[in-house]
Amino acid sequence: MKFLRDTWLVFSRQMQLMLRQPVWLIVGVVQPLFYLLLFAPLLKPALGVQTNAEAYKLFVPGLLVLLAMFGSLFTGFGLIAELRAGVIERSRVTPVSRLALLVGRSLRDVVSLLFQAALIVVIAVGFGLSVGLLDVLAAFALMAIISLMLSAFSYAISLKLRSEDALAPLLNTISQPLLLTAGILLPLTFAPTWLKRVADWNPFSWATDGVRALFAGDPGADSVWQAAVVVGGLTLITVVWASRAFAKGVR
Repeated sequence: MKFLRDTWLVFSRQMQLMLRQPVWLIVGVVQPLFYLLLFAPLLKPALGVQTNAEAYKLFVPGLLVLLAMFGSLFTGFGLIAELRAGVIERSRVTPVSRLALLVGRSLRDVVSLLFQAALIVVIAVGFGLSVGLLDVLAAFALMAIISLMLSAFSYAISLKLRSEDALAPLLNTISQPLLLTAGILLPLTFAPTWLKRVADWNPFSWATDGVRALFAGDPGADSVWQAAVVVGGLTLITVVWASRAFAKGVR
């Protein structure tokens, strides 16, 4: 019960801080919006589909995974700023659970992501996307798990590095190969065999396939439960590791 109360306190505080500067919600959705408006119209001839709706069903799921990845992976920069300002140091003298300090912040990131994702889907519907509500909600649940995993990872790495100069190149080095081998912008259907084998080791490739199946109206597809198992298992491992790193980092 104390953990839940502490988590709510941290989450509420972080939400208040975010709402004081809502511009960051808009900034986070600008790049995916550019992809939606400027890149998606090129997909119909490239994918060989007949309608824009078919193209968006393939592209928007990948765009949402992209948003979950980059919207959560770089949240550690804010924590480094808090470390420098002494916010984390002052947390040491409070009885708040160290795990709650991590989970409360990560839940804030999840809520921010889901708001941005909902905005992207609403705009895509205006461009011809057609998808069932329950399928969208299931996709959002999968994205929330991705966000929780990556934000926890980012916070843990930030506590260890404590420097933006070290964090930025590390995250860029990690994110680029993950992005390129996940089939986010285009499906890997026509990719060479070696690239498909590499993608099999990328959890975000599984996530992208699962979200695409949901947007295609096939929640019973194997790729959906496989994505949930892969991403869910990695999230559990990451949160446990990050919570230990967070406990050590604020002692």
